[in-house]
Amino acid sequence: MPSSSATRLSALRKLLKQNGLDGLIIPHSDEFLGEYTPACAERLEWLTNFSGSAGAAVVLPETAAVFSDGRYITQMDQQVDKSCWERQHIIQTPPSVWLAKHAAAGSRIGYDPRIMSSAELRPFQKAAKSFSLVPTDGNLIDRLWSDRPAFPAAPAVVHPLAYAGEDSHSKRARLGQSLAQAGLTAAVLSDSASIAWLLNIRGSDIPCTPVVLAFALLHADATVDLFLQASKLPADVREWLGPDVRVHDPAKMEAVLATLAGRPVAVDPATNAVWFAETLTRHGAIVQESSDPCLLPKACKNTVEQEGTRKAHLKDGIALCRFLHWLDTDGQGTSELKAAAKLDAFRAEGADYRGESFPAISGAGPNGAIIHYRVTPETDRTLNANEVYLIDSGGQYPEGTTDVTRTVWTGPDAPPAPLKETFTRVLKGNLRLGRARFPVGTTGNALDTLARFDLWQAGLDYDHGTGHGVGSFLSVHEGPARISKVPNPIALQAGMILSNEPGYYEPGAYGIRLETLVLVHSVPTQEGARPTMGFETLTLAPFDRRLIDPGILGAEDMALLDAYHAQILALIGPHLPEDARKWLETACAPLNRA
Repeated sequence: MPSSSATRLSALRKLLKQNGLDGLIIPHSDEFLGEYTPACAERLEWLTNFSGSAGAAVVLPETAAVFSDGRYITQMDQQVDKSCWERQHIIQTPPSVWLAKHAAAGSRIGYDPRIMSSAELRPFQKAAKSFSLVPTDGNLIDRLWSDRPAFPAAPAVVHPLAYAGEDSHSKRARLGQSLAQAGLTAAVLSDSASIAWLLNIRGSDIPCTPVVLAFALLHADATVDLFLQASKLPADVREWLGPDVRVHDPAKMEAVLATLAGRPVAVDPATNAVWFAETLTRHGAIVQESSDPCLLPKACKNTVEQEGTRKAHLKDGIALCRFLHWLDTDGQGTSELKAAAKLDAFRAEGADYRGESFPAISGAGPNGAIIHYRVTPETDRTLNANEVYLIDSGGQYPEGTTDVTRTVWTGPDAPPAPLKETFTRVLKGNLRLGRARFPVGTTGNALDTLARFDLWQAGLDYDHGTGHGVGSFLSVHEGPARISKVPNPIALQAGMILSNEPGYYEPGAYGIRLETLVLVHSVPTQEGARPTMGFETLTLAPFDRRLIDPGILGAEDMALLDAYHAQILALIGPHLPEDARKWLETACAPLNRA
């Protein structure tokens, strides 16, 4: 009996033929091009069963392929029907390259211009030597998806100045001035996090990220056209937005874009669907490719947001330390699902917890080697004795967003020496990067080697970036800066929050990842020296001493780790029940006394 994926793939091929098409490109993204999508936009998962947050598929008459990056290769192997789908590493075999190789000469390949950015479409345009690209009229998947969920109906909510630190008019005025100085009339905004930040609103339209899905036009005169259903704007939010924010039904968007005829409009080719540039051009506007004007200001948190994230990490650290204590004393024989639920429950007992910042990655033994593993009832595994357990999770609080990974040994026996060596090398990478000092203007790719250096000395590495940006009660994955092997022109700037997460993964055995969040700040230097930046570590949770080899760690890193653990004990200890506090005293005891 064919799988549901095979049946849907067959139905899609019939629909393509009816529409004069020989293939279709299916990205993971929705109209807003965010990392996480509402249930009604999970088209890639509906067709292929692949539930990763990054990927794409290409369908041709006789073959089809699903693509994702190194975080999801193992997950694709588990979820995708091998009888009807190829599974490809999206870096090693980009979808455009695969399509150029497999498409028959003269093929007409469809794509939905409302869910693909210009940047995403360009590789396909370059590859289209023997085939042509055809924009579809609406989304073909939606025509087949009979039980497709409804668009989210939750209302927008006010994000008070006590958390935002700057009012919306001030943000709009300085960004509008920047547009005017660049000779631009307006900028198109599709990133819901940018709109939430700009207007100081939040929502619950997508899992884990507190945004309301909307589009906007930011004008040089500091006014905004906001495209959002009126039913999603309660009276208090409408008053909060003020008269300079004009609200339109999304169906009126093309009509409003048409009023920009003859005027220069900024369109970010990475964050806006290609439909915007095509529509503006069709109506006579002058499209200028430019980055979303909110991205960099949003990434550089103001002093109120910086203090807020410290408060959020204190709350999160209390919950995480309570969880680690529970895991070490009462968690024997628990499962991955139960462990993740227990951590979420500890967070929920704290003040103002608004939910996970992403679905927790709770991986025991070999499941920990799946970089972005998502436990399900089918894959749920018991935490056995004497193995490695990886828990990567985060919380949303009005003051900030957290993301933390700890890797622990379940005991009771001592871990094997080779495992301790590898864990310690990962830890050294975290500490080496966390203590880095670097000149103003340094980009993340210049620092990435620091996290990998000690792994490289043993011939080891990891197939993901070292650090991503994190929002302020917004997306847990935020641009434009990152720490990665991949070159990035955006320098690290004061106020940015990034992750520091080196790791190592032994397929079929275990995974190690040690993640803390860090805040970029200025570092005092001697007179005449170049202005210098450094990191403040925000995350407050101990590393598992049982997995550390002091001889490999070395004196300098040992002193740094002892100081970090002393800080955790001082800040978190007073908030814990007595049994958990005593556990934390042992967990944070100086390593040089071991």
